[in-house]
Amino acid sequence: FDWQVPDWLIIPGGNLGNVYAFYKGFKQCMDLGLTDRMPRMVVAQAANANPLYRMYKTGYTEFEPMTAETTFASAIQIGDPVSIHRAVKALKDTDGIVEEATEEELMDAAALADRTGMFNCPHTGVALAALMKLRENGTIAPSDRTVVVSTAHGLKFTNSKIAYHAGEIEDFVSKHSNPPVQVKEDLGSVMDVIAKKLV
Repeated sequence: FDWQVPDWLIIPGGNLGNVYAFYKGFKQCMDLGLTDRMPRMVVAQAANANPLYRMYKTGYTEFEPMTAETTFASAIQIGDPVSIHRAVKALKDTDGIVEEATEEELMDAAALADRTGMFNCPHTGVALAALMKLRENGTIAPSDRTVVVSTAHGLKFTNSKIAYHAGEIEDFVSKHSNPPVQVKEDLGSVMDVIAKKLV
C-alpha cells in the first residue's frame, strides 16, 4: 500500500490480544511519522463466542463473560477474553466496530473466498462475513480500502471444509459448496473425472 493506511482493518477476535497488537503497531507508525492516520478497526467474532460484540451493543458499558458455545472458528471460541479492556481502547480510539457471524455465515464466507484460489480458515471466514455484512449495510463503501486479516490456513481445518462441501453439517445449507468426488487412486481415473468436469 506504499505506506498508505487502509480505511478499514478487520480482525477475527477471540482472546483479543491481536486487536491491541495491530492497534499499537499502527499507532507507533503514526507516532513515528511513517503514516498520517489510523485505520478504523473492526473486530469480528463468532456468534457462538461473542462477548465483545455483546459489550459493544451496550456502548461498552456492560461486560459479561460467557460460556462460549462450539464454533468452527475454534481458536476464537473464548467467552472471557484476557485482553478485553485493551481491545475496547483500540476500538474507541479508532472509531471501531464489532460484528458477529453465525456458523453458516462464516463457513459460507470462507467457501466463497476460497473460489479466488485462497483456502481460508474458519476464523478468516468470520472476518470475511463481517466484511460482507458491513458492505451490505453501507458501513464500508465500495471505494474504501479494506484489509481482512487471515489468521491461519484452511489446511488446518480440513474436517470442517470437507463437511461443508459434502453437505454433512446438520441443519446447515452450504451455499457455496463444491462437493468432493470419490475417485480411484490411479492417474487414469483422476484424468477421466477431470475430463468429464471440464466438458
